[in-house]
Amino acid sequence: MAGKEIVQTELAPKALGPYSVANRFGNLVFTAGQLGLDPLTNDLAPGGVAAETRQALTNLSYVLEAAGSSLSQVVKTTVFLRDINDFPAMNSVYAEFFRDNYPARSTVQAAALPKGGAVEIEVIGIIP
Repeated sequence: MAGKEIVQTELAPKALGPYSVANRFGNLVFTAGQLGLDPLTNDLAPGGVAAETRQALTNLSYVLEAAGSSLSQVVKTTVFLRDINDFPAMNSVYAEFFRDNYPARSTVQAAALPKGGAVEIEVIGIIP
């Protein structure tokens, strides 16, 4: 089995620190958490948690595609919310991206997220 491969794409925001946006190992891809950052400006998507969730999941879709996977191949998501009361707004947008064959999911409230974000999402996916 080949070793770990770093995944890169110009379509999603660059890492904010010394980490990779994703790593591929065998037929699995592990992403770093994605904030709702616009990849062109590196600013949070305006509009609050719903807009940030949409942007984070869009970013993740590009990262997964660069690894040879897709949102339909995601087996696990972890969602970090700045405020757990934002769960319904996040969940509504999340349901637009995951319509069936749902991945397992954990959602937790975090004391703070980078750049003052309202949401951060990481995934584990399969590379078919």
